[in-house]
Amino acid sequence: MASCALALAGCANETIAAETDAATEADVSAQVETVEQAGLCLDAGPQTPRDIAGVYGLNSVTFPKAPPSTEMNLCNIHTHTNAEHKGPDFSVFVNDSDYGGYACNATEDLTEAELTPVEGAYGKVKPGDTIEVHWVHTTCDAAPGEGLGACVPETCTDPLLRVEAQVFLVVNDESAADFTELAAVRQAGGVWQPGGIPSTTGTPVSFRGSTTGPSYNQMQCSPAQVTWSVRPQCTKLDINSLHAWAEEGNVFNETKSHGVRQLVTAPELLSPIE
Repeated sequence: MASCALALAGCANETIAAETDAATEADVSAQVETVEQAGLCLDAGPQTPRDIAGVYGLNSVTFPKAPPSTEMNLCNIHTHTNAEHKGPDFSVFVNDSDYGGYACNATEDLTEAELTPVEGAYGKVKPGDTIEVHWVHTTCDAAPGEGLGACVPETCTDPLLRVEAQVFLVVNDESAADFTELAAVRQAGGVWQPGGIPSTTGTPVSFRGSTTGPSYNQMQCSPAQVTWSVRPQCTKLDINSLHAWAEEGNVFNETKSHGVRQLVTAPELLSPIE
């Protein structure tokens, strides 16, 4: 009797296991079908921007992380209005337009003086706006120049790219950070480097991703492979220095802030943050 009971129990367990496996396979199939129906570009590598407070990601495409930016050539600097990434200090959703994205949490605390309008040469940004600045670096033998094309010259094969990112709250206050200093270009240790990148806005969150901008979304992905370092805290930036940067002319030929790519939220398009 005991052996019969064991046999029956074994059969029952096998039946339960088979049903469980079938249910699991059905769940997985349903999830894959849902993703495919959503039109996600699953053949692409990990995408950007993302919520840097979350480490979860299912995109398995990997590539070598770029070396530290101090060992690479600065090739481009540009800005986006508002923040493309979402972070602990810039989590206020603006809207889903090309100039939507996220605003710094302290926006509502700005003074009337800080919000005083000022005319100038740098477009698509005003006091009270949030901007995200990208210092783009490359392992190519490249000099600072216009657009991301400057980062990948035709003579360079298999480049590695890194973007150092900082989110700023733009104010009319000359005591705030000076963009002409941060966006200056110099040579150090045989490579092109920026004048400076804020070092007091928290430990940068590093991850694998892509290029950004409003021409991409979760259905139209960027093929580029980029190592990102995004600082988690906002800091204030003087609007007058942005206008001065444009008025003086810059090697990047930047005269206005760019639009944003909306936040990438599908886990299938995000790399796990290590």
